[in-house]
Amino acid sequence: MVNKIKKRGCSQINGIFLMILVLMIPVLVISQNKKKTDKSELKKTQYRNLFKEAGYSQKEIDKKLAKAYYDVFEGPNRVYFQEGDSLGYVSDVKNKDARTEGMSYGMMVAVQLDKKDVFDRLWRWSVKYMQHQTGPREAYFAWSVNPQTKRQNSPGSASDGELYYITSLLFASNKWGNDTGINYYKEARRILDAMWKKDGTGNIYNLINTEYKQISFVPEGGGYNWTDPSYHLPAFYEVWALYAKDGHEQFYKECADVSREFLHRACNPITSLNADYTEFSGEPHPTPWMPAGFRYDSWRVPMNIAMDYTWFGKDKKWQEEYAKKFQNFLRSKGLETYDDQFNLDGSTPEFILKAGSVKKLRHSIGLVSTAATASLINNDKASLDFVHAVWNAKLEPYEDGYFDPYYDGLMHLFSLMHLSGKYQIIQPNNQ
Repeated sequence: MVNKIKKRGCSQINGIFLMILVLMIPVLVISQNKKKTDKSELKKTQYRNLFKEAGYSQKEIDKKLAKAYYDVFEGPNRVYFQEGDSLGYVSDVKNKDARTEGMSYGMMVAVQLDKKDVFDRLWRWSVKYMQHQTGPREAYFAWSVNPQTKRQNSPGSASDGELYYITSLLFASNKWGNDTGINYYKEARRILDAMWKKDGTGNIYNLINTEYKQISFVPEGGGYNWTDPSYHLPAFYEVWALYAKDGHEQFYKECADVSREFLHRACNPITSLNADYTEFSGEPHPTPWMPAGFRYDSWRVPMNIAMDYTWFGKDKKWQEEYAKKFQNFLRSKGLETYDDQFNLDGSTPEFILKAGSVKKLRHSIGLVSTAATASLINNDKASLDFVHAVWNAKLEPYEDGYFDPYYDGLMHLFSLMHLSGKYQIIQPNNQ
């Protein structure tokens, strides 16, 4: 009798186990399929070498990219400087400061081009002199620091700096692992985890306005309630959803979609121009220091849209229309002469924003560069004119002596990376 009970008990247990297994199979299959989908989507990503399509040889392209990197990081007019055995910084030399913008851009360049020593130096300098270690701003960064005195010019953060820091750290974790001196993933998570704890205490908030699911201009005070279109990088949110693994994956995916929709509203339907600053609705946001207009920040928007188009391709129809309108507008102003600031309707602005101490409209290499990345989206063969234009552009002083190796230089380098297929989603080595 005892044996029968035992056998029946085993039979019941086996039956229950089989039932659980059957119920779990669909879940396991969905989970595995999701992993396969994430990987296969990225494997299918095609990084076009538009320079090659335009007729340049790979040897010429490699030389062009190497020269652009040399100019910004190593040459006589470089903006990257080493300190001691382990530190380094990128400086906006005309404004005599180091900015989270340039520091995090430098890190993104370094991880994309496999310059680990440069990446590590920039990160260590950022942590030592820019990152807040305590208080309401803990883990955020002071956006501007005097590289000579190491004093913070402003303790507040510019949200795009943190956006680039996090993404470049996640890429570094995927590329180099986390046991070579810096735990890149841990550092990225520190910023993200701290971000989610910012609830307004001390007037400091999440980098992303959680109500509108859009990045803030600054994560404190009134700047939390409006935005900068050039900070909208839906591709970066998609990367966070893939690799941050902090439990907010769905939110980041939603932010990516919201940013894409936001750009539809922020860009003029005729010219594709956007204001430097806007409300979350996309309407221009004038500030006490300047009226609404397409100026230096806005140059980055076509490059950001080209990145999202190439990396994830979830808004192709609108993005293709955007690129065609944008390049057609610039062409209408003269392919070799168009200015670098406009009213949103394309007219010449009365207010001209200074670059350093210089107040002048010019045909800037920074805009020439980012405008060329729109050719990755614009299927019109004539758009290769913009690719040839950036190929022929040189990072050197203008005729009047004005020279900006920092912003012009970084926009130029980023654009050459995009157009040569060297700006990519960096997947973990085991994928």
